[in-house]
Amino acid sequence: MQWEIVIGLEVHAQLSTSSKIFSGASTAFGAEPNTQADAVSLALPGVLPVLNKGAVERAIKFGLAAGAHIAPRSIFARKNYFYPDLPKGYQISQFDQPVVGCGQLTIQVPSTGSGRTDEKVVRITRAHLEEDAGKSLHEDFHGMTGIDLNRAGTPLLEIVSEPDMRSAAEAVAYAKSLHALVRWIGICDGNMQEGSFRCDANVSVHKPGTPLGTRREVKNLNSFRFLEQAINYEARWQIETLENGGTIQQATVLFDPDKGETRVMRTKEEAHDYRYFPDPDLLPLEISEEWKERVRATLPELPQARQARYVSEFCLPAYDAGLLTASREMADFFEASLNETPGQAKTCANWLIGEVSAQLNRDGLDMAQCPITPQQLGGMLKRIADGTISSAGAKEVFRALWAEGGEADAIIEAKGLKQVSDSGAIEALVDEIIAANADKVAEYRSGKDKLFGFFAGLAMKASKGKANPAQLSEILKRKLAG
Repeated sequence: MQWEIVIGLEVHAQLSTSSKIFSGASTAFGAEPNTQADAVSLALPGVLPVLNKGAVERAIKFGLAAGAHIAPRSIFARKNYFYPDLPKGYQISQFDQPVVGCGQLTIQVPSTGSGRTDEKVVRITRAHLEEDAGKSLHEDFHGMTGIDLNRAGTPLLEIVSEPDMRSAAEAVAYAKSLHALVRWIGICDGNMQEGSFRCDANVSVHKPGTPLGTRREVKNLNSFRFLEQAINYEARWQIETLENGGTIQQATVLFDPDKGETRVMRTKEEAHDYRYFPDPDLLPLEISEEWKERVRATLPELPQARQARYVSEFCLPAYDAGLLTASREMADFFEASLNETPGQAKTCANWLIGEVSAQLNRDGLDMAQCPITPQQLGGMLKRIADGTISSAGAKEVFRALWAEGGEADAIIEAKGLKQVSDSGAIEALVDEIIAANADKVAEYRSGKDKLFGFFAGLAMKASKGKANPAQLSEILKRKLAG
């Protein structure tokens, strides 16, 4: 029997508030250590937490976007554990009554070998508000550990999935979809390098038809590549351990990207180990229907809705629509470009999915950093549509726009890229070629159709690549037919 991998993810999304969840201290990244640790962050005697309304509204926003239940009443709890970067000795979180309940996320999973994707629904168990801890610094201290409490109190939304994923590829697809969603609705900047979006993966293995196996939790994965590598390694390790007669002990493990392996950090705690109890300093959080509806009114058109609209309104394939809505920046760029050249949705999509995305990858940029504006791209697409430039000419215009900026029309003029669309000029050119190659014309007319490419090549060369290909083909066929 084959082993089945079972994966659930816990994702910590740092909410995009300017101040912390229970105090007015800044959440800006990159400040000198401990310069953003106020009295509440430091847990000085006598301080009391005050809940950040913006953090709550961002949690509601996520719940609405995920089609989840928003609890009319939720409770903050103290999660007790002792660690140097946790000044209070407990973390304020939510336990049995979280702000967001059951929801779901539909993901696109690459289909093996087909180059296409399959849809899968991953259930979301809950999403709860909590504060982040500080950070332990080991690198610059010999035999000691430094503590930076700037992050302490930063608002997090912990999004917990059901164990619905069955491969590392599915887990990555879910994490990417979640990452795109929190950025799309503006509740998290998604910067994984800065720790704004971190994943914990719960991994177990079992044979189909048997009870689920013992899970191990891989903590703090801050890239999609590490997430995939960690899950694959962990699953292989568990399978090999079981096949060799060993047992799996529930544990928290860390992934070492340099070695490509996981190592045990500590045996896994259960909920009772944390001695959760309601925080006496915080009142229950009550969310009215009116408040929910006010937040709903601020939601943008969501990715799935926009994807469906692109298919129905612009007749785009679902695959193209999925790629265009992978990020809000890409979708907005597409629509802004299309405003410049209505009716060219497929051409616009092809350029964004193809040349633009490829160049962004080569330069290590994301869509928000694209050096070409939608207006510049739309201007170039207009000239493709009206036959002013060929596809080869368009690529030259694109390269110039990317490197130097400017406008498509000016580049076309300066580089002499305008196609020859004068039928009289093209006919004269074709007549010369036919006259100079009478033997080949005879062969073509006797049935050697493949010679058409020979004549087309001569004609394009004679026009220095400027002849309108469609016109040239039509005239050449007519002339060769005699």
